[in-house]
Amino acid sequence: MRKLYFVTSNENKFKEASKILSNYDLHVYMRKLELIEKQSDDLTLIASSKARDAWKALRNDVIVEDDGLFIDALGGFPGPYSAFVYRTIGNEGVLKLMKDVTNRNATFLSVIAYCRRNFAPIIFKGAVKGKISKKLRGGSWGYDPIFIPNNSGGLTYAELKSEKNMVSHRRLALEHFAEWYTSV
Repeated sequence: MRKLYFVTSNENKFKEASKILSNYDLHVYMRKLELIEKQSDDLTLIASSKARDAWKALRNDVIVEDDGLFIDALGGFPGPYSAFVYRTIGNEGVLKLMKDVTNRNATFLSVIAYCRRNFAPIIFKGAVKGKISKKLRGGSWGYDPIFIPNNSGGLTYAELKSEKNMVSHRRLALEHFAEWYTSV
């Protein structure tokens, strides 16, 4: 099988992806590259652009993942700007924005872009609907302490710990990718 690189600077994301892909006997290698992130409201466009750039840098099969937390009451914010929002105001800032909001519905979306040769990237998506908690719950990274996926018994991703990999948006997107990749 061809060598496959997961291009990310987030080691937690890589560990999660590596564990999920290992269920398909896929071994993925982490590569950190400084990729320019296209500014867009569309995660698919952002991930596709990064995958093309990663392929050009490595000249090897690559996947990149971009994800976003889309909060209904905030008009889909932070969406594709989730990483920036997390770095600047963090979970505490998001909870402050949601202080008196009753509609706490949200969707976590993951987009995997696979690029081989100089072909157009192939896209795989996974989405999980849920709610935003009223306070930080569980220690973890990213938005995990404030996102409560539906059908989780009211637990946040962080409180689910390793069980998160069984229900996450990233798992769904990676499984779509792995099923396709192992069949071609």
